[in-house]
Amino acid sequence: MKKILFSFLAVTLIIEEWLWDSLTAFGRSLVRWLKLQPFERWLSHTTPNQALVAFSIPILIATLINFVVIGLLTHGFILQGFLLELLAKLLGTILIARVFALTKPQLLTFDPLRVIYTSITGWLQWAHHKINETSIYQWSKGLGAEVKVRFASWLR
Repeated sequence: MKKILFSFLAVTLIIEEWLWDSLTAFGRSLVRWLKLQPFERWLSHTTPNQALVAFSIPILIATLINFVVIGLLTHGFILQGFLLELLAKLLGTILIARVFALTKPQLLTFDPLRVIYTSITGWLQWAHHKINETSIYQWSKGLGAEVKVRFASWLR
């Protein structure tokens, strides 16, 4: 049972790593394309209260989209609900992660957020340490590296 749990956790962390890297790169490209660098500079120098409001906005947007998804699903629009949820997760991850990265010092001045952040990062460090030792993780890291090399050569 423990091996199955660690394998599931390994696969989850692998997918999270792949998505995080891709979404982070996409977010940077989107910022350049939309010419939002001045806004990001301003956001990174906000007060803690302004940072909290800025961080709350993408969370609120993602939450509202999830309510729409629930409405779609309850009315039988399964495919539309699934696609909207997928879009919401990707967009939410990009926005929430980017705003958090820009306002992290200000946000961590709030005790509850600092406790949540240190708890989550501590758990993730423990999980990564445990998962790094599994064979499925080692195999997937090699596969991921190979895919990146092939994709990069394909783009050239």
